[in-house]
Formats: sequence, C-alpha cells, structure tokens
Amino acid sequence: MGVLAFFAGLLLTVMGLGRWRETGSPYWLIGSLVLLLLVLIGALTSSGGGKKAG
Repeated sequence: MGVLAFFAGLLLTVMGLGRWRETGSPYWLIGSLVLLLLVLIGALTSSGGGKKAG
C-alpha cells in the first residue's frame, strides 16, 4: 500500500465518520470502521515500500 493510498483511506474514514455524526445512521459508522480496518491491515501487511527480503 502506498503512502497516497494510506492517506486517502484515512481521509475517507474521517469523512464517513463525519457523515455518521450528521445523519446518525449506523451504516456510516460500520462502513467507516470497516474501511479503517482495511486500511490498517493493508498498511501493516504491505511489503514496506518495495523492499525485498533477500
């Protein structure tokens, strides 16, 4: 996962949480939290910017 994708995912998460605060709909909260989990999992399991293990 690139740096740009990471920050784009965080931005979408914050925007979704803001929409949840406006509407009070639990679907926005659930969707935002799922997106945050996907972004964090993608960041933790990425290859570290293309570094090779060997």
